[in-house]
Amino acid sequence: MAYRLIVRRIWNAPVKDIRCPRLCASSASLFSRAPSPPVSVTSRRNVSFSVQDQEDFTERVINSNLPVLVDFHAHWCGPCKILGPRLEKAVAKQQGRVAMAKVDIDEHTDLAIEYGVSAVPTVIAMRGGDVIDQFVGIKDEEQLDSFVGKLIEQ
Repeated sequence: MAYRLIVRRIWNAPVKDIRCPRLCASSASLFSRAPSPPVSVTSRRNVSFSVQDQEDFTERVINSNLPVLVDFHAHWCGPCKILGPRLEKAVAKQQGRVAMAKVDIDEHTDLAIEYGVSAVPTVIAMRGGDVIDQFVGIKDEEQLDSFVGKLIEQ
């Protein structure tokens, strides 16, 4: 708590109010150097999104033009923590041909019940609002690539 207050005070303080110890005088030369050339940064496209509510699920999953993998997970689930990054990697390999929605079953119990989720992790493949395929449990990367590939080919 104290740390946040200190950071907030420093962050919101006007530059003229920040006092610099004697060491800053010697480090002033660091700031007077010529600027370095711009760094090229490639933006990584978001491969997945978290569902916020029923309306968001309808808009981004049911009405999606792309096929969507729906990852039903829970923050306390160990296998979910392993499967999540593997799924994101498999979806990223498809370069925008498939989307991935993450649904926390503790926050969205209604969606879990609606889609018959009785264990986590459960992954459901959907296209045009219809369930195409699904699996429960953890899979290795090859099995996930195959699962995602079948969804795209259909």
